[in-house]
Amino acid sequence: MNKVRIIARIDINNDSVVKGKCLEGLRKIGRPNEMSKKYYEEGIDEIVFLDAVASLYDRNSLIDILKQATKETFIPITIGGGIKTIKDIKDALSAGADKVAINTQAVKNLDFIREAAEMFGSQAIVGSVVARRHRYRWEAFIDNAKHRAHKDATDWAAELEKAGVGEIMVTSIDNDGRQKGFDVDLVDALTKRVNIPVIASGGAGSSNDIIKLCKNTNCDAVAVASLIHYGVENISEIKSNMKRNNIRVRL
Repeated sequence: MNKVRIIARIDINNDSVVKGKCLEGLRKIGRPNEMSKKYYEEGIDEIVFLDAVASLYDRNSLIDILKQATKETFIPITIGGGIKTIKDIKDALSAGADKVAINTQAVKNLDFIREAAEMFGSQAIVGSVVARRHRYRWEAFIDNAKHRAHKDATDWAAELEKAGVGEIMVTSIDNDGRQKGFDVDLVDALTKRVNIPVIASGGAGSSNDIIKLCKNTNCDAVAVASLIHYGVENISEIKSNMKRNNIRVRL
């Protein structure tokens, strides 16, 4: 098993870091560059900046934040939210991003993913799957969980892989921000459908939740937000506990 990456997920609205529950009720909790620098110094493996409302307002406002982050942090950075054109990807990569995460535009036009993967390489394209449990399956959502994509989330992940994405980030709407643990069944089902790395997001309340997830699924990375934003545990504490429980981590 590969070493599990710990990724700081930083959701942004304008110039502020925001957090809510179930991707709703977003409230300001800090400044993005201050938080990304802090997590980098604590030993985070990667950072994901997501514009929380970009797809709703036809914008992406992360470039300036990204440029500042690359001056202070020297780890892979992904940005997402409002990525709709090849130019958006070029701008993000030129500003220092290593990868872009795409959700809404992929659902609207899967050829966009094919073109992007061919032009920039699969390693630069992350398929973002935002899912909510619906009876006996999970349904994919777009526009920051506002609208149904009318797709089964695991089937959609497989389509994204076939189109050329290099990894999948799956976010559980039901568990997001609640700090009660991940939707282990969702992550397990999705990892069994694809053969590319999977990042699990939504629900970490402690490092024990991460350990449970890693022991019961084949996820390659875990995105954390509330757990570190609210100071429940720092990166060092998370990794130390994982290591004690025989989960391989990057030191």
